[in-house]
Amino acid sequence: MIEDKAFFKISYGLYLLTARDTNGRDNGSINNTVVMLTDQPKRITVNVSRDTYTNEIIKRTGLFNVSVLTESVPFELFKRFGYQSGRTVDKFEGFTTPTERAENGILYLKDYSNALISAKVSDAHDYGTHTLFVAEVTEAKVLNDQPSVTYCYYSSNIKPKANTAGKKGYVCTVCGYIYEGEPLPEDFICPICKHPASAFVKLQ
Repeated sequence: MIEDKAFFKISYGLYLLTARDTNGRDNGSINNTVVMLTDQPKRITVNVSRDTYTNEIIKRTGLFNVSVLTESVPFELFKRFGYQSGRTVDKFEGFTTPTERAENGILYLKDYSNALISAKVSDAHDYGTHTLFVAEVTEAKVLNDQPSVTYCYYSSNIKPKANTAGKKGYVCTVCGYIYEGEPLPEDFICPICKHPASAFVKLQ
């Protein structure tokens, strides 16, 4: 048996991964897989879902930025960049949080982020649902000394708690959406965060 919630115990950081398409369109998505690979030269890896527009852009351009998110980041940022697709929505349209372009021309967050890392892809590996990008760091700078947010902190302090009182059905462990009914269809997709039925747990 593999229990999905066991993976939530791994200490993940949370990041805004941004890229700029060849037509000049900006996009970004929430990511929790940025890892430093080597020190000399500076290399990082990032694992990106193949279903995302961000993945397509990175494959086309070979460039991306990482904004390291802080504990001050509001839930609205996760909704904007994590719960909708850049193929159908311009995620930066009407976005009022201060941003700036790095040396590579890609946007990064000036607020709710304590560091910028820009990178150029040197290798990519297909792992079915995700692409693992290996990239050389081209720019890196500290923006402030605020603590970096972890997935655990996000889950406990930022993500709204689902109001399950008196309700029967299933709740999404990612966004808190409640499916009222029995049983939960095996092919059900959360209408808020787009996660599959495996992300849901039965309400007691």
